[in-house]
Amino acid sequence: MKGILLLNGQPYAGKIDCTGAYVVCCDGAYAWAKGRVRIDENVGDFDSLSVPPEPQPRAVYPAEKNFTDGEIGLERLLACGCREIEIYGGGGGREDHFLGNLHLLYRLHLAGAKGRMITESAVIFPASGKTLLNGKRGGTLSVLPFGGNAHIMQSEGLKYPPDGLTLTYGSCRGISNVFLSGQAWFVCDRGTVLVFLDV
Repeated sequence: MKGILLLNGQPYAGKIDCTGAYVVCCDGAYAWAKGRVRIDENVGDFDSLSVPPEPQPRAVYPAEKNFTDGEIGLERLLACGCREIEIYGGGGGREDHFLGNLHLLYRLHLAGAKGRMITESAVIFPASGKTLLNGKRGGTLSVLPFGGNAHIMQSEGLKYPPDGLTLTYGSCRGISNVFLSGQAWFVCDRGTVLVFLDV
C-alpha cells in the first residue's frame, strides 16, 4: 500500500496524487494541506496549529516527547502496511528538521520500504543495489553516502562515472553529476546512498 506523509516544512505547492494512498498529516502541515490534499489521519502534538484539525486526531501527543511528529506519522504509515511512502513538506524551514526528515528516509530504507521526499526543487531517496534514474539530458543529480561509506561498482549514462568509487561519509564527492541522456543507472554494491534529482 502507498502512504503519503505531510510535514510542516516548506509547503509543497505542486499537485499531490493521493489515489490509492493513505495520507497522514503531521501537526502544522495541516495549515498548508487543508483543502488541497485529502487527509486520512492527523498526528502530532498540534502545538503549531491554532484550530483543531479534521479529521479529529486519535490522540494528541505531548509537546515534550522523544519523537518528532514526522517520526510518529512515519511509524503510523508503516504500521498500516504502507511499503511505498512519499514525503511532502520535508524541505525548507529549520535546517535541523530537514536533516531529521532525511533520516526518516533512512528509517524507511532500513525497514525495507521504498521512500522518497519530494520538494519544490528535488526528489530525494535512499538507494542500494541497482538504481535506475530518469532525468533529462544535462540535468543534475547528486549521489552521497548515507549512514556510512558506500561503494559504486558501476554506472552508465553519467558525465562523471563513479565506477569503482568509494563515497566516503564526510566527503562531498558525488555532488553535481550530470545526465548524458534521459536515463542513467548505477550499482551501489556496499552501503547506502542518498540520491538528489533536480526537478
